[in-house]
Amino acid sequence: MKISHRIPVIAAIVLGGALMSSQAAADASRSAVLASTCFACHGTDGKSPGSIPSIYGYPAEVMEMQLRTFRDGTRAATVMDRHAKGYTDEEIGMIAKYLSQIK
Repeated sequence: MKISHRIPVIAAIVLGGALMSSQAAADASRSAVLASTCFACHGTDGKSPGSIPSIYGYPAEVMEMQLRTFRDGTRAATVMDRHAKGYTDEEIGMIAKYLSQIK
């Protein structure tokens, strides 16, 4: 009898784990899509072939700060201020984390 009472609990744990994994995958996918908008100027995977800075592998905290200062207008920019204004704090964090993990 005790085993039958544990089955719903075990099922809930398994289902909860699957849902969290699904959410993590969705967040990773969203991060990749958000960061991919950077690649048009900063090069494939953030590895710039030209004069625009490469942005791959930056520490996430540094990238977040830079994007926020562009967005807030406290850092001079040609176009980055306009790009950064389109992102929420959460999205900036997602972009920064994604770019920091590219090697």
